[in-house]
Amino acid sequence: MGKTSSRKDKTKHADQKFEKKLEFYSKVRETVALGAQKAIKKKRIRTRQKKLKAYNLSSLAECLPDLESSKRETPADFKVTTKSKQKLVMKETNQLKTVLNNPAFQADPLAALHQHLQNTQPVCEKPTRKSVTGKKKNKKKKKGSKASTGSQSMEE
Repeated sequence: MGKTSSRKDKTKHADQKFEKKLEFYSKVRETVALGAQKAIKKKRIRTRQKKLKAYNLSSLAECLPDLESSKRETPADFKVTTKSKQKLVMKETNQLKTVLNNPAFQADPLAALHQHLQNTQPVCEKPTRKSVTGKKKNKKKKKGSKASTGSQSMEE
């Protein structure tokens, strides 16, 4: 009726199937390992980029005065002599006399100093904060809406 198969053929066929399965599993392990290594490398790159963003201080540089202007104001080879000290003392005493004789200073010294500082100091704008995430806003709205409905029911 049909072909009779021997046991040896069946065992050879089973062995071949088993070897193919082993090869397949080893290939799967290799690809999974490579995928995991790539994922780890991506994570490392992301953390490095985040660290670099954390050290970005460009917004602070806008508020600081220029280095070139500060170098011009204070020369490095300025020698202090008795003659220059006397000039400085005379200049400062004259300035103090004019400040003390100023009627605004005599009326309110602290307000006069405050006004002087506002006029002479450079204005530095502070960076604005980013808005709150949508989830937190929704929670606040829900809480506020519950409270407002409760107060409306009490009024009625």
